[in-house]
Amino acid sequence: MQHPNFDWSIDLITASSNALYTDLSGYYNLMCADIDYLAQSECIRRMHQLFGNSGKHHLDLACGTGPHIRHFIDNGYQSRGLDINQPMLDLAKLHCPEADFSLQDMCNFEVDGELDLITCFLYSIHYSDGIAKLSECIASVHSALSEGGIFCFNAVEKKMIINNSFIRHSLAHESGHFTFSSGWDYCGSGERQSLKISIEKTQDLITHSWQDVHPMVAISFDELQQLLAPYFEVHIFEHDYDKIIPWDGHSGNAIFTCVKI
Repeated sequence: MQHPNFDWSIDLITASSNALYTDLSGYYNLMCADIDYLAQSECIRRMHQLFGNSGKHHLDLACGTGPHIRHFIDNGYQSRGLDINQPMLDLAKLHCPEADFSLQDMCNFEVDGELDLITCFLYSIHYSDGIAKLSECIASVHSALSEGGIFCFNAVEKKMIINNSFIRHSLAHESGHFTFSSGWDYCGSGERQSLKISIEKTQDLITHSWQDVHPMVAISFDELQQLLAPYFEVHIFEHDYDKIIPWDGHSGNAIFTCVKI
């Protein structure tokens, strides 16, 4: 479904850091078509069973169009979602009419009542604008969780980023053929890394392309553990949604499961 405000005559997105997610929200699900949302949601549900309490109140930070929330609701959770982009939330409400959605910044959010599980999928924890904002996010999560509640998210180790290494996938949609690619970029110092995204649509032998560079926070796993330590008992696992395996200390991607203390 084409976003009603989107103009295919525009060849390059440069206006703002979140232009891609605001203006192309109608194509977000296409960009993520190769993601196994069910496997990711089921893995974190098992984490919650192992480390959390028995509660079912769930919040998904940076929820996008709500695909993870759909799976949690289907497993009996009372789920809600939070995102900074209203077009995403509009689509999420269509997919998950049972859930409540809130237009808020995940670095400084408020909720009614205590939560038992807070998730943040697809490396969205890095959307925090710098380490100071990431610290605010962690504090907000801690305040929102009930006793024994857990916070689960995945992250990338800044020292392990390989620049110009992209993940690509292509698919046909309506009358066009799309190619999406994304990859990390880090200069090797400081607290800023970028997510580079490229979209191409070919229709009637004509190709239109868009590029977006989204600033994100860069952090090492050591630094991340230090931020979490005052609030949580931290468990780190390999980035494998099919098996729960302790992190080997070398992988550049990991799943963090944090139990409120």
